[in-house]
Amino acid sequence: MIGYVEFECMIYNAHSLKEKRAVLQRVLSRLKQKYNISVAEIDHQDVWQRTKIGIAAVTSSRASTEKELQRALAFLDSFPELERSVTTYDWF
Repeated sequence: MIGYVEFECMIYNAHSLKEKRAVLQRVLSRLKQKYNISVAEIDHQDVWQRTKIGIAAVTSSRASTEKELQRALAFLDSFPELERSVTTYDWF
């Protein structure tokens, strides 16, 4: 089962693209290291305080895929620099 989630985030303390990319690099690399997922910035690359991130996970069942994605999102929500907003799920 393939699970895909995409969501928008606000990075309020970023005042330049360099600051935004520093925050994203740290968050995305920790997500990749800690969980069995693929993650990337998929939109708003040239905007300072806004981003769209996509996360994909592949497991043998929908329940385990959903659990992995929920754990990754909970970990992402623990970062005070980011505020997650619109979130959509897709299943394949």
